[in-house]
Amino acid sequence: MLQREYPLSPLVGVGAVIVQEGRVLLVQRGREPMKGRWTIPGGLIEIGESLLEAVVRETREETGLDIEPIELVELLDRIHREEGRVRYHYVIADYLCRVTGGTLAAADDAAAVRWVERAEWNSHSAVAIDPITVRIIEAAWQRARQLEEENR
Repeated sequence: MLQREYPLSPLVGVGAVIVQEGRVLLVQRGREPMKGRWTIPGGLIEIGESLLEAVVRETREETGLDIEPIELVELLDRIHREEGRVRYHYVIADYLCRVTGGTLAAADDAAAVRWVERAEWNSHSAVAIDPITVRIIEAAWQRARQLEEENR
């Protein structure tokens, strides 16, 4: 059994920044860590699974959507400490992705799922998003716009 809380070593995860029509898809976490907070779809990789396979699977499980990873946006550590101990430690590869199919619906550990406009993820009042996640979303959104311009 995988030990998420107070792990013996960091756990490897993936995230999908899905940009479509100037909006980004967010999920509301249904479990700790960060229960109730809005974030990008994602989760842990499974043994024998590549990062790209994991981001596709996790996105499908949480949102019902099929996606194609385009490129790595950022590789980062997420370390949550409590009382001097590491409660959670994840190494996460976040990818810019595009939708290729499926039907949007919250599932797995996502309490809700929704498309958000840029003003919402850059606002302190619209949706509760961690500042690190906002930075990653903004970087992916900017890159998606750049790729769109290049393809015109």
